[in-house]
Amino acid sequence: MFDFFETPQLIIPRPLLVLFHQLQDLKRSLFHFLFCVPTSLLALVLLFLLAYNVVSVFYVHVPNFLANFPPEPANFSRQIPLPKFSSSSSSSKLSSSIMYVVREENSPFFLNLTLQKRDFQLKPASKLASSFRKPKHASRRAKRRLRSLVAETENQFFSARMKEFFFSSSGKCKLRFFMTWISSLDSFREREFFAIESLFKSHPNACLAIISKTMDSERGVGILKPFSDSGFRVMAVTPDHDSVFRNTPAESWFKDLKKGNVNPGEISLGQNLSNLLRLCLLYKFGGIYTDTDMIFVNSFSKLRNVIGAQTVDLETGSWSRLNNAVLVFNKNHPLLLRFIQEFSLTFDGNKWGHNGPYLVSRVVSRLSSENENNNPGLNFTVLPPHAFYPVDWSKISSLFTSPRDELHSKWMVGKMKHIRSKSFAVHLWNRQSKKLKIQKGSVIDQIQRVFCVFCNSSSSVF
Repeated sequence: MFDFFETPQLIIPRPLLVLFHQLQDLKRSLFHFLFCVPTSLLALVLLFLLAYNVVSVFYVHVPNFLANFPPEPANFSRQIPLPKFSSSSSSSKLSSSIMYVVREENSPFFLNLTLQKRDFQLKPASKLASSFRKPKHASRRAKRRLRSLVAETENQFFSARMKEFFFSSSGKCKLRFFMTWISSLDSFREREFFAIESLFKSHPNACLAIISKTMDSERGVGILKPFSDSGFRVMAVTPDHDSVFRNTPAESWFKDLKKGNVNPGEISLGQNLSNLLRLCLLYKFGGIYTDTDMIFVNSFSKLRNVIGAQTVDLETGSWSRLNNAVLVFNKNHPLLLRFIQEFSLTFDGNKWGHNGPYLVSRVVSRLSSENENNNPGLNFTVLPPHAFYPVDWSKISSLFTSPRDELHSKWMVGKMKHIRSKSFAVHLWNRQSKKLKIQKGSVIDQIQRVFCVFCNSSSSVF
């Protein structure tokens, strides 16, 4: 009899049942294959996947900006024709777009470069940095430096302090000097102190602003106190990069740097910012920038819009490299704007000197090769090496040694006479000379005795 309470059986269609069995067979085959594969092969596959992941994370895309900016030659020893000068030619005018630097023995006191009128066609500051992007991944150390940099830019009173210092009614500055100091106070020693002494010895009515976070402190004020107590006008102030770079081509570049869109590189970010700060400070205020390892031996009061050649080609007398350790420019000078634009467009934080001495060399080299009708009124002077760099960095030790014999003593007398009559300052090339000791009777020893302010103080010996 049929049972109404019997549970009905589920009937599965045969094709679906066959498909189900085939899937089970495929699953068993797959597991069988995986268990048969050697462990070393699986490890190799995992290593490949890991390597692929690393490449995808740290892949760097560099935009093709070289298509828009033709590469500049790395060699700055272009040969530029050299005119013949007589001993009285220092007052002659050079109405040419070509720059000249002559041999040190018979060169004119300085050489004038006059470049005629032209529209720069500079890009707006907001568009400059957008044309050159380097979205690289910054290292942890670079990120820490950037965080510190952002905090350092919050000095809202920078411009007010600078204007009060330079333009207050309490005293007029005959000359405005700038220095930058990016190291600790422990590194500010007798040599840097004497550099300031020699500055005020040659320019007692000048004002010196030291742009430095470490010097703008109670201890920094104490270091500079002997000068202020003696009536010299010196001030240390923490930089406000946003304020200094505003309304220049550096503004957008600096914003991108803080956002992480510019790779700061392995070269000291402080050093590269110092290269840019000196340009923008002179562009905003006008005056004289010098490194802290410059010893002043003559007054800068008659210098206007000058930059110094570091080396020359002895065969032709043409400059082969300029240097930015000394810059003397009027406010808003167009050449400074060219330098700032070059920095913003071609910044490279991994090449020493690329954003400093090589930068000014590139720009001036490019200008000298352009047609004289294609340049604005860029009236500036290129001084020969003896003006600021009377001794090359490779021979700087010769200024620190005492006379060895009569011949050497005669050389030292001649060198001292040449520096006193031809040079405005002596660059000590601190990287090469910082460990050298001054020997009695050396050229530096003689300079120190003549240009010290606190001559009986221990601070005058370095």
